[in-house]
Amino acid sequence: MHAKNRISSSGHSTPSPPASPLRSPRYRHGRKPGRFSPFQPGRTVAHHVAWLLLSVLLRRQGIFLFAPLIYISGMLIYMGTVSFDVVPLVKHRPAPGSVYRSPQIYEKLKIEMNEDYSSADAILTIWKNSYKGGEWRPCVSKPSEGLPESNGYIYVEANGGLNQQRTSVICNAVAVAGYLNATLLIPNFHFHSIWRDPSKFKDIYDEDYFISALENNVQVVDKIPEYIMERFDHNLTNVYNFKIKAWSSIQYYRDEVLPKLLEEKIIRISPFANRLSFDAPPAVQRLRCLANYEALRFSSTILSLGETLVARMKKLSTNTGGKYVSVHLRFEEDMVAFSCCVFDGGEQEKEDMKNARERGWKGKFTKPGRVIRPGAIRINGKCPLTPLEVLLVAFLSFTFPFYSRWKSFKRQMLNMRSHSDSKGFELKKLVDSIYTFPCPDCMCRTNKSTNPGSSSAT
Repeated sequence: MHAKNRISSSGHSTPSPPASPLRSPRYRHGRKPGRFSPFQPGRTVAHHVAWLLLSVLLRRQGIFLFAPLIYISGMLIYMGTVSFDVVPLVKHRPAPGSVYRSPQIYEKLKIEMNEDYSSADAILTIWKNSYKGGEWRPCVSKPSEGLPESNGYIYVEANGGLNQQRTSVICNAVAVAGYLNATLLIPNFHFHSIWRDPSKFKDIYDEDYFISALENNVQVVDKIPEYIMERFDHNLTNVYNFKIKAWSSIQYYRDEVLPKLLEEKIIRISPFANRLSFDAPPAVQRLRCLANYEALRFSSTILSLGETLVARMKKLSTNTGGKYVSVHLRFEEDMVAFSCCVFDGGEQEKEDMKNARERGWKGKFTKPGRVIRPGAIRINGKCPLTPLEVLLVAFLSFTFPFYSRWKSFKRQMLNMRSHSDSKGFELKKLVDSIYTFPCPDCMCRTNKSTNPGSSSAT
């Protein structure tokens, strides 16, 4: 008995199974009407039409290829019969802080702010000083002995705005000159391409006071001796210009700049903004403190104008006990562009500010890996105030993203005040600026006889 094989080896094919009987049209159409018949009694015409369409679709399955076209056609017909006024619109969320520019929102806030004045936890308590660890005071000592013979003259050119010229040019120049035992020539201010301000050092600061305040610390003069200028045809642009990288250490000046100074007896450093690292020994930090907090005093013209403004503000604020707010608005194109903040100008504003940054600081903000986060910049308080925010600052002391309810908004402001107080006690780290964190390099505690950080300021 042989085993059966489904594939014949003799070349003869196995018989095929009998074919299925053909479906009889008579049998198909002659079925008794039942459950799936479209012509059941009691059905309406709509039901009959629906069943008829369903039976056609089931018999001709290829029609499902046209289902998407049928769906789209139906949606277009439906949307044409419905008004777009009832369709919800998706609105873009305004940029953080930009809602303060709306006078309508201020009017809504004003009612609750006025009601809050009489409460015990009013927002006006942000003006109270809650320092509990004692206040800080300047403690920069001044040596009484004279200076040794100078190693030469240093001439720097101040670029940037007024604040940058003050801290990163003048104060750093005083520190470098003192460290190298050099004589500092009164810095020259660049004719700014935007401001086009021809002001000189003496137009902004009291030059005589600056020189006398630094006596016995750094020798400062307003002109170079004649015998030296003759070597350069009485033109300071002919003096050797020492190109220094930004944030160079004070050791670099000792190792690289000092030998050239001893050789030439005069050197020029241009530009000089941000050419000295924040991390410096106590002797250098002391000179920075002395220059910024004591030696630099505004000229008599500016002081007189400032006193007039203060007297006027006190007179006009008699209803608030002489309290007033002084704000430097500075809401101008270059400052807004440099801040990288976003306001409510939309895409056009973003494009304009992007172009302004590229014109003023080519490539600075487009370096690979640099990420700009406008929201984080605003939360940290580094965005210029809009005109309406300046009005609100009298009530709130600081700007913060808008909250619809005043109680929640006030709580956030008080939390910010508490955070600001804690930052006020924060001591300077090595890489921080003494102008942002003057403690302990430039200041000492008033309620302590000794301070661990005061050695750097004495």
